[in-house]
Amino acid sequence: MKRESLKVIQMLPEFHEGGVERHVLWLSNAMAKAGQEVLVVSKGGKLEKFLDEGVKVWHLPVHAKNPFTALWCALRIAKKAKGEGWDVIHAHSRVPFWIAWWASVLSGVPWVATLHATFRHSRALVPLKKACACIAVSQAVKDHLAPYLPDKTFVVYNGLLPTGLKWQGSLKDNPFKFLFVGRLSPKKGLQVALKALSDVRGEWILDVVGDGPMRAELELLSRKLNLDDKVRFWGFRDDADEWLARCSCLLFPSFEEGMSMTLIRAIKMGVPILASDIPSVRELCVNSEALLEPGDENSWKKAIEEALSEKKALQLFDCDKIPTVDDMAKNVASVYQLCIKDTGKGK
Repeated sequence: MKRESLKVIQMLPEFHEGGVERHVLWLSNAMAKAGQEVLVVSKGGKLEKFLDEGVKVWHLPVHAKNPFTALWCALRIAKKAKGEGWDVIHAHSRVPFWIAWWASVLSGVPWVATLHATFRHSRALVPLKKACACIAVSQAVKDHLAPYLPDKTFVVYNGLLPTGLKWQGSLKDNPFKFLFVGRLSPKKGLQVALKALSDVRGEWILDVVGDGPMRAELELLSRKLNLDDKVRFWGFRDDADEWLARCSCLLFPSFEEGMSMTLIRAIKMGVPILASDIPSVRELCVNSEALLEPGDENSWKKAIEEALSEKKALQLFDCDKIPTVDDMAKNVASVYQLCIKDTGKGK
């Protein structure tokens, strides 16, 4: 028998700004709106204030990479899950995978893992085989982690909330407005874009929206490349969608991604994009031959110069593959139902 109303525990390390955090925020709110009961377990964070009033919050140190702390968390969660009749434990990120596995063994409540990134292969992923089911945010993630995954592994793309925002910029802007949005870390590849831009002539600027461990290093690199008057670092901003709406072209030079929220938002808004040729991007690109080699400064330089001279979108993407948050939540709920049926809880 299908459970019409579900009680689901969502677990993630912290609840600050980030792709995983946004995913859990939107998924939890959509589930609450659909009449499900949701409990978010994390260390805490500023995004909690955006949760639906019906979503419960429980602070535990589920972020800590300490086996004794993780086991203590698992015991607490198992007791609550069994005692209060929760149907599913849904884990996001590697430490929560272990905690969810142990809590499931102790309580008999099935657990599900969502894979948000192409994690490095290691023993940290051992629990995934023990999950009732896994959800990958792209086929690329599923393929990369295949040796660790159970038979019941499904691809569910990240969903987006409707904002009504559309791209309002122009490929004929003068100066041409390049934009980078994301965490300033090595794998995001901004250092490659900066080096490529250092030899690009013409009227252009680059706005960098985001923060991270490489910010000081990237600002120094920008100065060394004599780009002070063209590259502007704005730090973290809550209005990234507004920046996307006004830019001429988004630069997406990542070396790896599960399925970037920034990228799919830009695609949905109709923003022109120059992106790396990585598997998750290739899933959405119509003319994948136009994607750029990650880390290849010369390829990026040529593509940027072509965008400036041709003033047209060089890469084309399929926005129809990107679901709404409500559709994503329905697909995730169907995975929960399957797990409940498999464990006999739905009978």
